[in-house]
Amino acid sequence: MKTEEIAEGIYLIGGPNVTRPEDAAVYLVDFGDELVMIDSGAGNSSSQLDRNIEMLGLKPSKLTQIILTHCHIDHIGSATYFREKYKSEIVIHELDARALETGDSMKTAANWYGTTFPPTRVDRKLKGAHEILNFGQEDLHCLHTPGHTPGSISVYLDRAGQRILFGQDIHGPFNRAFDSDIAAWRKSMNVLLLLEADILCEGHFGIYQPKNKVRDYIERYLEEYD
Repeated sequence: MKTEEIAEGIYLIGGPNVTRPEDAAVYLVDFGDELVMIDSGAGNSSSQLDRNIEMLGLKPSKLTQIILTHCHIDHIGSATYFREKYKSEIVIHELDARALETGDSMKTAANWYGTTFPPTRVDRKLKGAHEILNFGQEDLHCLHTPGHTPGSISVYLDRAGQRILFGQDIHGPFNRAFDSDIAAWRKSMNVLLLLEADILCEGHFGIYQPKNKVRDYIERYLEEYD
């Protein structure tokens, strides 16, 4: 499977069927003067992600921010590569930042993958329930949606009449080692339902559209963990 344009200027550039089996989905948003990557795979696909951006006719040097939806290795692995090569800023919620900065093998789940994550400085720590990142005339919304991890976020933007939601691991899993919190997760999912997103870009199970399929996906997991 090759890269895929999901909506105008929004691409799937990495994941199990695009780069390597251990990678969670990697998404790219083209804001014209800047590119933003949402999650970065498990770490062994860095050069392939680089090439995939180029194959779209885009310049990886325009990659200004790597937004990490949470601190697990399959989502954060290549972030250091892009920071070192292009000076891209690493962005994550403050409640998951410590795992990156200490290279905690448990909290990053690197031990699950038989690998390590080097202690890595976070450039911007998101705080609170909702932060908005501005790119020209567009806003990228970062919502704190704890549950899977304490600092899990979901990201959305409105473009060309559609609301695109990046809800990476909103399905779980939940584990004591991750400091998971199912009660907090239920509240988070209800916040996401209120968004009435047209497209859901998930971390492991694909892309869901239109709006009713996004709602069905979230509600199915709410029922499963009821």
